[in-house]
Amino acid sequence: MTALRSTIAGLRLLAAALLVSGCQNILGGTPPTTAAFEPPVDLHQKEIDDRKEEIIRQLAHCESGGWGPSERRIYGGRGAYHGRLQFTIGTYIAYSKRRDGTQLTRAEAIEAMHDYESAASLAKYMIFDLEEPWHWPLCARKIALRSQMAAVKTLSNQAYAW
Repeated sequence: MTALRSTIAGLRLLAAALLVSGCQNILGGTPPTTAAFEPPVDLHQKEIDDRKEEIIRQLAHCESGGWGPSERRIYGGRGAYHGRLQFTIGTYIAYSKRRDGTQLTRAEAIEAMHDYESAASLAKYMIFDLEEPWHWPLCARKIALRSQMAAVKTLSNQAYAW
């Protein structure tokens, strides 16, 4: 009788373990669904990211007269500068390699420069990570890029002070 109780207790433990582990192959069926857990939004980081986006929009608007995707290719300086953010091919290739470790071909760099999201991402890296706003000398002055960078940096430092 004790052996039977021990066997039944063992089977109950096995069944419970299978249910808890979600083993579907043995028991069949699908595990119960639960509400997706979404991590809380860091409002401070969202404010920092939004400010960076706005600064890049201002820079693009100053450089090329608009921001966001364009239906046509954008060139400046008799073809020396490409895209909304007016990168040179050499600059785009060099900073892409520095950021990602990827060696772009000339054609790949030209495509990336004309893709607003790709170019904006690289510009953010150059401006906010490397602190090199001098790649856009005229527009950096027009939009007070250095003071905007300082404001973002102050805001970022406040996040660590909490």
